[in-house]
Amino acid sequence: MTSDVDKSGWRQGAACVAALTFDVDAESPILAAGRRYADNAMAMTHQAFGPKVGVPRILQMLKDVQQPATFFIPGVTAERYPHMVEQVLESGHEIAHHSHTHRTAVNMSFDDERADFDLALAALGRFGISPKGHRAALWQPSWQTPSLVAEYGLTYDSSLMDADVPYLIETPAGTVAELPPHWSLDDWEQYAFLPEPKIGEIIQSPLVVADMWIHEIDAMRRHGALFMLTCHPFLTGRAGRLEALRTVIETALERGDVRFSTCEALADAALGDPALIAEPLNPVTASAELYPDY
Repeated sequence: MTSDVDKSGWRQGAACVAALTFDVDAESPILAAGRRYADNAMAMTHQAFGPKVGVPRILQMLKDVQQPATFFIPGVTAERYPHMVEQVLESGHEIAHHSHTHRTAVNMSFDDERADFDLALAALGRFGISPKGHRAALWQPSWQTPSLVAEYGLTYDSSLMDADVPYLIETPAGTVAELPPHWSLDDWEQYAFLPEPKIGEIIQSPLVVADMWIHEIDAMRRHGALFMLTCHPFLTGRAGRLEALRTVIETALERGDVRFSTCEALADAALGDPALIAEPLNPVTASAELYPDY
């Protein structure tokens, strides 16, 4: 579909690269909204469906379609569900860093962000995991997050949204690849619903979602873009939704020019792409005169 078949670039000759990513948040985002929700049995069990039922189903589906994936697992989830972590490892998929407590870096001091980062690394380290990538909770990093990622020896981040292809960030601690996600390729915006805490208000038909994502893949094939799909096992692990995802993957494979990749392998390809030039982030500094704090 695209005339660009440069195999030295990050796409390695494919029209589009697809990354299947699963954020195994479990109870962490609900507890981050308030410790009091630990007493809400409905909310807690709603989230526990992800590691208990959703992840095994997703692993079987990935085995059926024979494609790789990346699982972003918060430290508290890894500590609470060690058997689930072992299942992902045994299936041969990548496990990456997704904070420890699922609190956003935007609301932390840099010291607190570093402490949370450390705790997550320690939690994954108990399984022998040295993650290569990071995704900020709620895709809300600080301007210093990429430098923290580089400082700890990770090769990529997947939190920023100013592109739909990989790019390189130059930081004081080294260069990292950015693998941009987007809300339109997130199942949370399609399926998430809880009355309290309110995490969403829409329960979309999986058939509609599959059609939307297939359309995105075809558009990205034309534009040579990255299909960075983010799913949550407590949402997409539900049977009808998982079958919709299977349809998306099988349709992409039928196109014949879509390459599936883990985030780690994609980051390595981006870092080795001679056409990508690392540049520092350009933080916005809002003038108090021009932009009053409403």
